[in-house]
Amino acid sequence: MEQEIIIKKYFDAWINKDVDAVESIISDRITYSECYGPEYRGINQVITWFNNWNQNGNVLKWDIKQFIHQDNITVVEWYFECDYNKTIAGFDGVSIVEFDAGKIINIKEFQSKAEHSFPYGE
Repeated sequence: MEQEIIIKKYFDAWINKDVDAVESIISDRITYSECYGPEYRGINQVITWFNNWNQNGNVLKWDIKQFIHQDNITVVEWYFECDYNKTIAGFDGVSIVEFDAGKIINIKEFQSKAEHSFPYGE
């Protein structure tokens, strides 16, 4: 499915620090809400964030677990791991990705701790 290919390309762009790939798949009218609060509006803000983040960070993994599709929206479950300012961290997450005219126009990210406990046993 084309939406899956675009999302994989987006994740790979972060791993490869490929700003041109980001620009080719993100709508000029993007709204991007990160899982911990920041929101970017418009392609220029997304590109500025991408370039600034990549000065101090490296995405080590952005593994896709599954996709769920409904019309022009795809939900993707993933595991993300990075080295940012020489600190390695990772977490599970979900993104709700909306498409318009073959480009990503809206992303809402949600995060979950990757380590789980079992208070009542496994």
